[in-house]
Amino acid sequence: MASDEANQAGNSGKDNPSEKELSERLRRLDERLGSIKAGEQAEAAKLRKQEGDPSAIGKAMRLSSEFVAGIVAGGLVGWVIDKFAGTSPWGLIIFLMLGFAAGIRNLLRASNMLGKTPGKQE
Repeated sequence: MASDEANQAGNSGKDNPSEKELSERLRRLDERLGSIKAGEQAEAAKLRKQEGDPSAIGKAMRLSSEFVAGIVAGGLVGWVIDKFAGTSPWGLIIFLMLGFAAGIRNLLRASNMLGKTPGKQE
């Protein structure tokens, strides 16, 4: 206890930093923390880019299923027409092409590209 009082009395004039020194130390600390935070944010952004967007995977699955569904539906309709009408490969071929066109149209509609003109924003 006596040594604490002696330390406080001895340190009262010499070792106490001035307000200017404390402000300078605080400024340097802020600069170092800012550079560390910037590095961490850059690293986090890099990791986010590498991981990918889960909603993009969902959108890709939706678009691919839209396309495949159009082709399959066209093929089935063509096959049924061929079966009952007896026009063996032609109904299937024609409706597969129509299904392909419908699949492309569904892709464009689902990705919001149908009806938009370049330069026009809605």
